Amino acid sequence: MDIGKLKRRGEVEWELPKVGRMRVPGILFASNALVAAMDEKVAEQVANVASLPGIVAASYAMPDAHWGYGFPIGGVAAFDADEGGVVSAGGVGFDISCGVRTLHTGLKRADIEREKYALADLLSARIPAGIGSTGSLRLDANGMDAMLRGGARWAVEQGFGGAADLMRIEEHGCVAGADAGAVSEQARKRQRDEMGTLGSGNHYLEVQVVDAIFDAAAARAYGLEPEDVVVSIHCGSRGLGHQIGTDYLREMVVAAPAAGIRLPDRELACAPIQSVLGQRYLGAMRAGINCALANRQILTHLTRQAFAEIFCGAMLPLLYDVSHNTCKEETHVVDGRPRRLFVHRKGATRAFGPGHAELPPEYAQVGQPVLIGGSMGTASWVLAGSSGTKERAFGSACHGAGRAMSRNEAARRWHGRAVVDELAARGILIRSPSDRGVAEEAPLAYKDIGAVVESSDRAGLARRVARLAPLVCIKG
Repeated sequence: MDIGKLKRRGEVEWELPKVGRMRVPGILFASNALVAAMDEKVAEQVANVASLPGIVAASYAMPDAHWGYGFPIGGVAAFDADEGGVVSAGGVGFDISCGVRTLHTGLKRADIEREKYALADLLSARIPAGIGSTGSLRLDANGMDAMLRGGARWAVEQGFGGAADLMRIEEHGCVAGADAGAVSEQARKRQRDEMGTLGSGNHYLEVQVVDAIFDAAAARAYGLEPEDVVVSIHCGSRGLGHQIGTDYLREMVVAAPAAGIRLPDRELACAPIQSVLGQRYLGAMRAGINCALANRQILTHLTRQAFAEIFCGAMLPLLYDVSHNTCKEETHVVDGRPRRLFVHRKGATRAFGPGHAELPPEYAQVGQPVLIGGSMGTASWVLAGSSGTKERAFGSACHGAGRAMSRNEAARRWHGRAVVDELAARGILIRSPSDRGVAEEAPLAYKDIGAVVESSDRAGLARRVARLAPLVCIKG
């Protein structure tokens, strides 16, 4: 990206000045190197989002921002319904409520090393992964409705985990306002056999070790110590979420002109929040969030079963579960007064600071765990929401490394088998049904995640707590 078009606001903060139809400025949080490495499309998309009706404060881009559908991935924007604000399916994305869930294991690196190959093979056998992967659970119409309304709570009621899990999940595992009736039959059909599956792309289940602590107090609150082994699950709402996005983008692009909305890009198709279409999408999107929360809950159950077979007594309690493709109705202080806003986070993680009412009591003093998934073979991170985050970017932070090249380019540059062998030589076991999928997710296809989280820390979005190194990765 041409840094010359930006105005520096701080060490890792840049302003894209308001021009043309922009209603608010754009704000990018990133180091010089990360901004320079961003494609020009990021600035264009940030500006396009800034032109949408009812946007508040700024159109934000996180340090991992890159080109996406409509919104940049790593984009954050909040809209006021009382000022004609809109909801955009492109501002949430197709993988609704894709997120990360991290589990404690009570084990140390040495425990895993003794059983690493057996564990990798068992997890690969028990966790359905890959394009079109299906699970053992098949939902009928009533079961689908109950899942879409109940989320992880429904999954717990079905025997997948316990009530204690719900206390450490965003929204306690179930988002209010889900409307199962607003989800199409095609979306339901796509999800009928996909509960408890990882899917493909950048989704994974990874066994990781805490290899560095950066904030001792927060690490203690989160129960993390050096050499601790954790499991992180990165996935979302599978085919159902993708179909919801597809269905409503089609409707929104047709309905926008009739609502007086001039779209700078068809991919930014949206609807007024208070319109019938806007409310229907919000109901369907919330059902998609519940689907993702239920899916990760079932995967947690399968993971616990696998660990228990190899490590007698392993319990795997939940550290936290947080999504990064959502639109949430939240209260934020803007210009000195509280306002109820609809915050779009696309490839951006909620990062509430200390004292927030929605945090589990044991995390209230240090802030919300912010779970940052790495690319295959690179570190992942646990961050903590900072006290000033809500005022900076509506309580948001980065979500991962962000791609540095397209999947097609990565597949041309690397061969999946060679990537697997190279990582195995470093002690990282990969299990995947797709060589091409592994090539597309090669570590060097992504930005430097260490630089991304450092920028988030320096920007005051979320502070670094612990770095997690991969040991075993089950890839879609």
